[in-house]
Amino acid sequence: MKYNRQAMILKIIEEKDIETQEELVKELRNRGMDVTQATVSRDIKELRLVKVMSKTGGSKYATIERQDSDISERLFRVFSESVISIEHAKNLSVIKTIVAGAQGAASAIDAMNWPEVIGCIAGDDTILVVVRDDSLIEDVLRRFSKMMRQ
Repeated sequence: MKYNRQAMILKIIEEKDIETQEELVKELRNRGMDVTQATVSRDIKELRLVKVMSKTGGSKYATIERQDSDISERLFRVFSESVISIEHAKNLSVIKTIVAGAQGAASAIDAMNWPEVIGCIAGDDTILVVVRDDSLIEDVLRRFSKMMRQ
């Protein structure tokens, strides 16, 4: 029973962005498993699930090696602590950082693997981000803003 439940949890978090334990309980119940939040909490600990940033800028549960998780958390902290301003023109975004902060912040952007972002180029205190289409820039800027508040 426990093995099946934990296997189902892993399947669910691969298929959907699950932000809370309550959402996970609901998904498990929708799939015919009668579980409590306390049981799911223990499963999360046993499976060593971590919360990571989703492509929408929110958080979600994921299976990540601890080392990778530490790196991601550090990159996002670098982004939030080094970005000073963000401006855009058409599908280009220019991010100003503290001196020597652009490389780390750009690494965080690259780590997100957002399909809307074609790529970025970082100097010492400036990052140029190329977004796939003008219509996507506002959403990307909104997610950058969320990252700044992490």
